[in-house]
Amino acid sequence: MLYGRSRGLPAALAVLVATALSTAWFAPRLLVGENGIADPANRLPLVLVAPLVAAVAIGTGLHTPSDELDRSAARAWWRPRLLQLLGLTGLAAGSFALAVTGSPELYGSPAAIRNLLGCTGIVLLTAVVAGAGAGWLPAVLYTALAYLLYQDPGSGPVGWVVRPGPGAQAWTTAVVLYVTGAAAWLWRGARRGTRPA
Repeated sequence: MLYGRSRGLPAALAVLVATALSTAWFAPRLLVGENGIADPANRLPLVLVAPLVAAVAIGTGLHTPSDELDRSAARAWWRPRLLQLLGLTGLAAGSFALAVTGSPELYGSPAAIRNLLGCTGIVLLTAVVAGAGAGWLPAVLYTALAYLLYQDPGSGPVGWVVRPGPGAQAWTTAVVLYVTGAAAWLWRGARRGTRPA
């Protein structure tokens, strides 16, 4: 309980629940285009923004208020960190699986879950390198630039976040980002001296 409160997990959980509810509300409404015809490609902004918000919410709990105590503790801190990361990521992924229904071939729940994993990996890597307070910035910048510049399928792995759901190259990139970020954060924790606002 104290571990969760010291890392701001109640606020992160509240943001994840609000994100899940708003995603469930917007997903069916974004499916229908201006001409009244269903177009799953209209969901691209939803499967970009909702996972990004969830990843940033997960990132708010990456800081350590007592870094010196954590580093000198008799128990390794990777286990509680792993439970925290997997619990929050699992909750967000489960909510996207339920909220974003429809065509998985285009922008359905697989794309939302993939983007959650990739954006969370970017947030984790940034927290290790620059601190948890700056963890959100590269993920937001990358997602915005990918939406503006890399929607061409020929852009390769750099545009993984804007690809439709089942693409193997996009999934590989997102999973590698998540696993690398998780391993670095579990091993080192967030960089010292920075806490999210």
